[in-house]
Amino acid sequence: MYFAALLARTEDGWEASDTELDDVETLSDLTDLAREASVDEDTVLVYIEQEDAWFGVVRVDGEEDPRIYVSDASAAARSSYGEILLTDELLGREPGAEDEIAALEELVDLDGTEGDELDETPSGAGSARDAVTETDLDHDPDAVPAGPLGDLGLLADLGLSEKDLLTLRTNALVEIADALGASEVLESVR
Repeated sequence: MYFAALLARTEDGWEASDTELDDVETLSDLTDLAREASVDEDTVLVYIEQEDAWFGVVRVDGEEDPRIYVSDASAAARSSYGEILLTDELLGREPGAEDEIAALEELVDLDGTEGDELDETPSGAGSARDAVTETDLDHDPDAVPAGPLGDLGLLADLGLSEKDLLTLRTNALVEIADALGASEVLESVR
């Protein structure tokens, strides 16, 4: 089960609203949704959580690039909403690298032969695939790291330090709202 909320800073404090993510497919869509909730291009926080598994915060300040924090990247990677937050940049990958790898895999089968070439390995001889060791598998460049990932300081100027952000687990939104002074407005959407 997912919960998503927007917290938009205004002159009078924070405004909270729950939000549906059904039409959100990319980080750009999510950023646009946040900017629509912004008052005078002020800060908007998008909070997404999957019950007891992970949470993510996206901070949008006017036209600046969004800043992202995910509490458990490997758990988020198994979620359609988490995948939106886990951009190539956040994961330290070359943009579009997955697309290039997929295209190459289509050209060359996983066994290293092109098209319909037959495997001409003499019987009894190991193939190139047999040479893959457990160590090779441990260093998968596409693997998503376990644990927190992203901008630890995205809430520091709003009252939640990096250390405090790292300690959040369950009820993270409540603790974030407490630090922002937005607990009352959050209750209206929870």
